[in-house]
Amino acid sequence: MRAADGQSARWSWSEFTALPRQTITRDIHCVTKWSKLDTVWEGISIDTLLSEAAAKGIPSSPYFTAFCDGGYTTNLPLADVTGGKAWIAFMYDGKPLPPEHGGPARLLVPHLYFWKSAKWVRELRLTKSDVPGFWESLGYHNYGDPWRELRYAGDE
Repeated sequence: MRAADGQSARWSWSEFTALPRQTITRDIHCVTKWSKLDTVWEGISIDTLLSEAAAKGIPSSPYFTAFCDGGYTTNLPLADVTGGKAWIAFMYDGKPLPPEHGGPARLLVPHLYFWKSAKWVRELRLTKSDVPGFWESLGYHNYGDPWRELRYAGDE
C-alpha cells in the first residue's frame, strides 16, 4: 500500500495471507447486465490493510486506486472500500482464486459494478484526489452503482 506522500507498506504473500481473513457472501453485478447471487469469497478486508498500514505510519487519504497487472487501474472514494465494504479476495467458493478470475488476488467491491473489483491487484494507492481508472477514463461512470444503473459517464 502506497500513501499519497510516497510512503509504503508491503507484505509478502505469506504475511498477507496470515492477516485476519473474512468469508464474504455477496451478490455481484456486471455492467453488461448480469448478476450472480450469493457468491462466496475469502480475503482480507481493506479495513484490516489500512489499519496495518497506519500502524506502519502510512497516512490515510480520501481516495483509493488499485493498480493491477497489465496496466489496469480502478479508482474509488476511500469511503467505498472501508466500513466492511471491500476486500482483497484470494479464495472463491472455497478454492484459490484462479488466474482467469483475477487470481492470485483481486479487489472485491460487491456493492458496485464488477469492473470496480479489479483483477490481479499488485498495489493499492491512497490518493488526495480522485484519478479516473482504466474504464473510467474510457467513458464508464466514475462510480458504477448498479442500483442506480450508473454505467457510463453522464448516467444519473
